[in-house]
Amino acid sequence: MLTQLVSEWAIAILDRTHYFGAAALMAAESMIFPVPSEAVMPFVGFQVADGKWNLWLAIFATSLGSLIGSLLSYAMGYYGGRPFVLALGKYVFLNVHDLDRTEQFFHARQGAWTIFIARFIPVVRHLISIPAGTGRMPLLPFCVATVAGATLWNGFLLWVGMRLREHWTEVQHYGHEIDLVIVALMVLGGLWFLRRRLRQRRA
Repeated sequence: MLTQLVSEWAIAILDRTHYFGAAALMAAESMIFPVPSEAVMPFVGFQVADGKWNLWLAIFATSLGSLIGSLLSYAMGYYGGRPFVLALGKYVFLNVHDLDRTEQFFHARQGAWTIFIARFIPVVRHLISIPAGTGRMPLLPFCVATVAGATLWNGFLLWVGMRLREHWTEVQHYGHEIDLVIVALMVLGGLWFLRRRLRQRRA
């Protein structure tokens, strides 16, 4: 079953890397690397639900990782600017349109609240630290807003993982149906991504 294989693979990685691995993954998630928090934090919740990890240490480690990744992105924007970000981003499939949209989002509502709200918005939360850096946003409010938003979002996904683990027997019972949905979503997502890339190349 696909869901079982994915969960075993994710748990095996976290078993080997522990809190450091979770922090590193969340640091990557807060940068331009394609590491979604939705694919990391629920399995951190699995570790907590299984009694392998301490809840508060898990929250601390992942929030710290999010802050470190955000500060690195902030530094890229502050010192390197947009040309540096785009030059580096082409190696990790950075979407220029997404960066443009994130910059517009930030400049329309500059301030700590923008950084906080962005942590709950898909795609934007990966890139929001870059325009904060290029816009020379003060570092202290940036860090406070980042930690607050990241902790709430990460904590929510961790809680979802804990609840999912508690009902894992039921999930396995419907595993075949879930696998079909996952495969269908992956195919649709792949087709959407390919279509978008082709349209961008033509443009």
